[in-house]
Amino acid sequence: MHAKPVLKPLGEQSIVVTGATSGVGLATARRAARAGAKVFLIARGEADLRALCEELQAQGSRVAWAVADVSDAEALKAAADKCVRLFGGFDTWVNNAGVGLFGPIRETTLEDQRRLFETNYWGVVNGAMAAVEHLRTRQGGGAIVNVGSILSDLPLPVQGVYAASKHAVKGFTNALRIELLREQAPVTVSLVKPGAIDTPYSRHARNLTGQAMHNPQPVYATHVVADTILYCATHPIREITVGGGGRVIASFYSALPGIAEPLLARFAPSLMRDRRSAYRPYDDGLYDPTEDGLDEEVHYPMVRNFSALAEVRKHPGVTAGSLVALAAGAAVVLYLTQRSGPTRYQRIRTRIDPRGWVDTADLRDRFHDAVDAFRYRAEEAGERASEFSRDAGHRASDAVHDARSRADELFRSTRKGSKKALKKHGKTARRYADDAGAYARDHAREGGALLAVATIAAAVGAAVLESRRPDSHVRRIARF
Repeated sequence: MHAKPVLKPLGEQSIVVTGATSGVGLATARRAARAGAKVFLIARGEADLRALCEELQAQGSRVAWAVADVSDAEALKAAADKCVRLFGGFDTWVNNAGVGLFGPIRETTLEDQRRLFETNYWGVVNGAMAAVEHLRTRQGGGAIVNVGSILSDLPLPVQGVYAASKHAVKGFTNALRIELLREQAPVTVSLVKPGAIDTPYSRHARNLTGQAMHNPQPVYATHVVADTILYCATHPIREITVGGGGRVIASFYSALPGIAEPLLARFAPSLMRDRRSAYRPYDDGLYDPTEDGLDEEVHYPMVRNFSALAEVRKHPGVTAGSLVALAAGAAVVLYLTQRSGPTRYQRIRTRIDPRGWVDTADLRDRFHDAVDAFRYRAEEAGERASEFSRDAGHRASDAVHDARSRADELFRSTRKGSKKALKKHGKTARRYADDAGAYARDHAREGGALLAVATIAAAVGAAVLESRRPDSHVRRIARF
């Protein structure tokens, strides 16, 4: 039957921390005690353990300790039994103890390499075995938190042996988790992979380079890793990375190893060299414990106190909700922008611009239409006037021609008449002439006035010229 682990709140837990007197382990112990947990401390240095225990007990915390080297499985098992006797068991076991080494692999002795693996790898194995034996039968189970490194995903020159040990820790942690799932044991196994952390690691590591070394930026504070470890104690997290800088480089190495490896070979050693400090070989902690006090940090010039990558991993629901909200907001903005965004500013300008209150384009079109209509009507009126003028001219010409014909006929018929007949027919001719002139004047008013006047003038002028001729018919009639 599958037994699901029940992880208690931090204030109700008993927590075992290895490597508890320095760096991340020290920060974890202090913050766990501050949260109300019962803390059991394991380290190699008895003096530092006593000092830390007194510090935390003075703050009202329940704390106990045991001197043990994590590479010694029997000593570690005895420390676990002591914790069970004092606290009635433990709920979380933190495998944090580790040592470091700077130097090329071929210049590192096999003895040093084995010693590093005894602590970094076998220390995790020994601690995990002791924790599993207790937690798999404990009601509610518990959590095992192994502190690895981002170097388990990213091997570096100068720290090759250390990176190899962290690769082994990662492989062991994943395999142990799978086996516990197969056995349906109520135990969660988490792997915490810190990046560059502000710890005394470079002072406690064996340095074979002859140069001062440090962690390259970005560097994170120890409490960032401690908070992540304690979060894993209360939440079943499989694997979590602390520090985005290391994660980016590790992802680059995983995606493009053929490009990343030459770059790491060229630049990684120089980035790890501390040019502001002189090389001062300290008593490293590879074989013996360091007795330099309780130091969490060494105070790098710039230390980050927050890891966004770790927070995202801690709160996947909040992260997913935030991403959904951002995606929805972006979709809304995109939708609104597509509908009105490109014309929004122009529409506002149009609304506040008085020139936009009147549709000038429509007004211009209407004006052009009116001008075209007026021009058409004017041309039509001109054509009608021309037609009237031509008609009036034709009628006036016909009238004058008719008058001249009648006058000529009258002249011929009155040659044999008397003066009385001449006067009578002269009056008739004048009346016809007057009628023709009136007719021409009337039609000239309709548009052909000038043509009618010119025609009449031409007729009168012709009569005058006719009367001046010696053989004029008009003179003959007048003499008669």
